[in-house]
Amino acid sequence: MTMTDSRDAMLATLEDERAQWRALVAEVGEERMTEPGPMGDWSFKDLVAHLLGWRERTIRRLEAAAAGLPEPPPSWPSGLDEDDDVDAINAWFQQQSLDRGVGELLDAADRSYERYAAAISRLPEDQVTSRDAFRWLEGASLADTDLFEHLHDDHEPSIREWLARRG
Repeated sequence: MTMTDSRDAMLATLEDERAQWRALVAEVGEERMTEPGPMGDWSFKDLVAHLLGWRERTIRRLEAAAAGLPEPPPSWPSGLDEDDDVDAINAWFQQQSLDRGVGELLDAADRSYERYAAAISRLPEDQVTSRDAFRWLEGASLADTDLFEHLHDDHEPSIREWLARRG
């Protein structure tokens, strides 16, 4: 696979992921977006805010790299550490979304796929395939990274269980 093929494959994966996300959102349905259950006491809306918070972190990193800028600081309070304070960061993401409407969050989540694609498209090819391009990927290349692993591995099973219980 050439570097261009790697980029094209990532962009195709983004479109597939977006279609899967839209299908999941439709399956949950508007009437259940604020019901607790898909993630413990959190609602699907809370889960969207959580996913979007972490996704925004990755997108901002990619956008900065594409522009030749240093990695931006995280959006959460400076006293919180990305490795040690995950629960506090997740709670902060949820708190930040309390006043946001479901539609607003879902629109932002949907637009995030476009932002991912735009940033990846602007990255130099060697940054997409190099294992050393992004320190935060811990030795993996961007092309070999599953940007949606967290959703699929950590949250989709509980969402599916919740949906099955709801009928």
